[in-house]
Amino acid sequence: MFNALNGFDAQAASNYMNPYAVDVIRAKRRDLVYGISRTEDLLDLLVTEGVMTASKRSIILTIRTRKDQNSRVLNLLEAKGERACRKFFHPCLMLAEPDLYQRIKTYVGSVSQRFRDTRRQLIGYLLERDKEGVEKADRIVIQKIHTLHATKETKRSTTEKEERSTLVLEKSEDKPAQSIADKNFIHMIATNGELVLLEELLEDTDFNASSDETLLHAAAEHGHLSIVEFLIRKGARLDLQDNTGHTALHRAASRGHTEIVKTLIKAGAPIHTLDLQSKTSVHLAALNEHLNCVKVLVEEEAKQSESHTQDTFLHMAAVEDDCRLTGLLLQNGANVDAVNSHKKTALFIAVKENNHKTVAVLLNAGAKVDHEVINEAINLHHETILQLLLAKARGLLSEEALGSALFSAVRQNRDGVVTALIDNGADVNVCDKQGYTPLLLAAELGHAEGFRALIAKQAKVGSSLPDLSSALHLAVHGGSVSIVQTLLEKGLDPSITGAKGQTPLHLAAQCKRPDLADLLLNAGAQVNAVNQDGLTPLHIASRQGHTDTVIHLLQAKADPRVKDRQGRTALHWACSVQGGSHVAGLLLSAKANPNTADNEKKTALHLAAMEGEVEAVTLLLSHKAKGGVRDMDGSTPLHYAAASGHASVTSVLLKSLNNKGVEDRNAWRKTPLHVAAEKGHERVTALLLEAGAKVNSTDHSKDTPLHCAARGGHQEVVKRLVNWGQAGPVGRRNKVNLHATNNVGKTPLQVAESEDTAEHENIATSLKRKMFLIK
Repeated sequence: MFNALNGFDAQAASNYMNPYAVDVIRAKRRDLVYGISRTEDLLDLLVTEGVMTASKRSIILTIRTRKDQNSRVLNLLEAKGERACRKFFHPCLMLAEPDLYQRIKTYVGSVSQRFRDTRRQLIGYLLERDKEGVEKADRIVIQKIHTLHATKETKRSTTEKEERSTLVLEKSEDKPAQSIADKNFIHMIATNGELVLLEELLEDTDFNASSDETLLHAAAEHGHLSIVEFLIRKGARLDLQDNTGHTALHRAASRGHTEIVKTLIKAGAPIHTLDLQSKTSVHLAALNEHLNCVKVLVEEEAKQSESHTQDTFLHMAAVEDDCRLTGLLLQNGANVDAVNSHKKTALFIAVKENNHKTVAVLLNAGAKVDHEVINEAINLHHETILQLLLAKARGLLSEEALGSALFSAVRQNRDGVVTALIDNGADVNVCDKQGYTPLLLAAELGHAEGFRALIAKQAKVGSSLPDLSSALHLAVHGGSVSIVQTLLEKGLDPSITGAKGQTPLHLAAQCKRPDLADLLLNAGAQVNAVNQDGLTPLHIASRQGHTDTVIHLLQAKADPRVKDRQGRTALHWACSVQGGSHVAGLLLSAKANPNTADNEKKTALHLAAMEGEVEAVTLLLSHKAKGGVRDMDGSTPLHYAAASGHASVTSVLLKSLNNKGVEDRNAWRKTPLHVAAEKGHERVTALLLEAGAKVNSTDHSKDTPLHCAARGGHQEVVKRLVNWGQAGPVGRRNKVNLHATNNVGKTPLQVAESEDTAEHENIATSLKRKMFLIK
């Protein structure tokens, strides 16, 4: 890729006598186009350095390929001139592409070294005139001008040709590079159209090298077709830009030289190059009313339409809101529905930029209005443009396109747009793939303005989703009081069942919306309605801990005794969640039975003990909940508290039971001490032992609590049990039996040894010491 960067041949040396930064860009254009990989970073640096505007950066990044982006950047830099090109190399390229920068720097050094003149270095070079040579150059210019005028009046003789050849030779011998005066003279010849003389003088001249304009620029501007053709044959570059950013095509188009425009285009001149004012050649042709040039350029663009990777002339006009240029382009054959590399039409661009005038011109020219254009106007809140689009597209847009636009308007809560779309043919009750109508969507989103517009247009309020969720369900879930109120006023059943048999009141309880619950209850909603799981709104509000909603439901005579399909009341659910004591108190005050058992014979006390809700446990016990009640497996609330390790609940239960119940056994003949030891809860184990639990009680497998703790690898519990020696209530020592065997004949030590973890190994060692098997 960089095969040209490490050397500089003699021919190149002769062609670049003043290798400025802009010359490096021209000489190494291919290497830069393909070598820059971090284009976005480079653009950011160019914006920071003031070389490029942020808007221009955004436009460049819309170009599809990195190669084309890089090419556009280089075009802009050449157009901006030497100072911008210097900044491009340093600091921008140096920071964005350090390796590429170093290779360019090496190349520059080789050129400077060849000239042996540090002032001619391409990076950091400050342009200076050689004042000593100016006067001499002026004299040469005067002499050549006299010669030029003489040749116009007389036949060119052999002697005159030799004299001019001698003059050119003398100039070459005087100094290695053309003087500024020489260049001015040659440009004058090109401007005047003297082809024969130009052919003679260009033998050793680089006609592409210029800090301002090239010979091709001059010939194109002044309409000299033969010179343009000659320069093209000689290899003149068609993409070079002058200090205003104009290419030769810009110059020819701005002067209306149609044949030169055609010639340049045929030779491959780029038609979309922008000058420093972001104008293309077609802009200049249109500005000066050279309609033939406009037509030629438009026709050429149409030919290139399959390969171009940027905006068309029409897209550019749409961005600028240049309705005059838009009209001229359309009159001269521009395709009104042509798309750019992003598959966007000029109409879409004009809508996006909120350019009313251009939108109107494009619509009058028959631009296609599709759902994408409509949605863009909606999304950007361009209502005036939307009215234009809808009026022009009346009867032309498909039902699908109008429906899509209507849903988009509802999502944005744009009531005016909703009304306009329906007035222009959108079906107010259109249904999307998920089963939503616009009204259902507005209800779910809580978009009251859009909802009111739909109601005004007679939208059906009785529609529902495939899961049977009605507009009222969705409105409650969305939390909109005004929408819920409107639906109820429209006669929607406040107890209508939806997904999983839920009523809107269930959703109000679920979403903690006491205000909506009041609306529904006042409208006659059934307070004790059950869903498919047998849950009432009171169940749901209690499970969620929504105190305010529970209060409203109880005031509306919600029955706390109702059981769900699991046999649980609202009190069960309140006690099964953390922080449920407040709701539990409300339910108990409403005469909820604290001893009601569910399908597994669990009471609210079982659930509160399992969750460690000490306040709920205390509250239940104060309302005469039975502390020793058993579930279907024979477990008491004390078993649940012990298994979960809730020491505070264990303490409250023991106090309530007066330490009775410590030996209650469940279906597996386990005491609370067994389950505490089995789960590794050392603090609960201590409380139970202190309350008189028998340390050597056995379960159905004849395991003692020590067996259970040893099997679970619970070192602290083992330690607590082994060291327990408190006198029992009848004066006997309640001391652990280290030699007790279970129904398979294993002692706690043997149980510990049967496992291979570090914890079990430590337990085994501890037990051996207690049994004096080791020191």
